[in-house]
Amino acid sequence: MTSLLTQYQDNDVVDNFALITSAEVRLTKTGKNYISLTFSDRSGDLPGNLWDASQEQINEFIQGKIVKLQGVRGAFKSQPQVQITSLRLTQAGEPNNPADFMAHAPVKTADLDAQLNDYLLMISQPTWNRLVRRLFKQYHDQFLQFPAAKKNHHAFNGGLAFHSLSIAQLAKSVSQQYPQLNADLLLAGALLHDLGKVIELSGPIATEYTLAGDLIGHITLIDEQIVLAANELHFDLNSEEMILLRHVVLAHHGLLEYGSPVRPMVMEAQVLNQLDNLDASMQMMTGAIEKTAPGSFSTRIFGLDNRRFYKTESES
Repeated sequence: MTSLLTQYQDNDVVDNFALITSAEVRLTKTGKNYISLTFSDRSGDLPGNLWDASQEQINEFIQGKIVKLQGVRGAFKSQPQVQITSLRLTQAGEPNNPADFMAHAPVKTADLDAQLNDYLLMISQPTWNRLVRRLFKQYHDQFLQFPAAKKNHHAFNGGLAFHSLSIAQLAKSVSQQYPQLNADLLLAGALLHDLGKVIELSGPIATEYTLAGDLIGHITLIDEQIVLAANELHFDLNSEEMILLRHVVLAHHGLLEYGSPVRPMVMEAQVLNQLDNLDASMQMMTGAIEKTAPGSFSTRIFGLDNRRFYKTESES
C-alpha cells in the first residue's frame, strides 16, 4: 500500500502521485537551473529539488500540476526532503483532481456553515450584526473553502473557517467567564479578524499570496471591506461602535512588527489577540506532534520560534 507523503521515514523509497504546491526556479553556485519543489497530498508537504532542470521541465513542473513522484526520503538540516529520481506529469486514467491531494478541515463544510449561522445569530448589537452578516454574505463561499495561511497554521482547505469559528467558540466561553467583556464585540471581531485572507490569498489549491496580499495584507484589506460595507449600510464611521469594531480587527496581531497598525487598547482587542495566538499555536503544535513518533521531538516549528516539541510515550 502506498504511504502518504508525510508517513515516509529516512531512506524509504517514495513512489506517489502528488500535487505541486510550490515551484521556484533557482540557480546553483555554478549557474545551473534547478527547481525547488514542494509536493503535497492530504497528509501534508514534502519538499525536494529537481537538479539540472531543463527548460521543458521548468515549463511542465509548475504550481498546481499533479505529478508521479519517485525518489528516496532523506533530510536536509533535520527537515524531511525527497531526493528525486523520477518525475513526470500524470497521464490519462491517473489521478488528476487537485482537490484529492489537499488537506481538509476536520469538520465538514456543512457543519462549519451551520456553526457560522449560529454565531451570527448570537451578535445582538444591531450595527455589528448587520455589518458582519453583509460581509459573510459577500464572502460566504470563500470563507468556507480558503485556508487560513499559505504555511504555518490552518493551511488546509476550510482552514479559515475552522480557525475563525474555533476562536468564536473561545470568545463565547471567555465572555461567559469574564462578564466585563462585550461579548458581541469580541464575537464580531473573532468572525471578521481573518476574513481579509479571502483577498490576501489566491485560494485553497496551490495557495499563493495575491498582489494585494503581498503589498497590503489581510488586516488592512478587511478593514477596507468593513468601511465599504458600513458606507453601503449608511453607518456612521465616526460612531463609537464602528471605531471599536475596526480597532478590534486592526489590533488582532497585537504588535506593530507583526502587522497590526495599532496595538490593542480595549479589552476585547487584547483578548482577541490572545485567542488568535492560542488557536494558531495549538494547530501548529498538533500538526507537528501528529507527524512525530512517541518519545521523539518534532521538527522545528517556524511560527513558534523554531522550537521543537516532545511527543510523550503515552501519546502512542
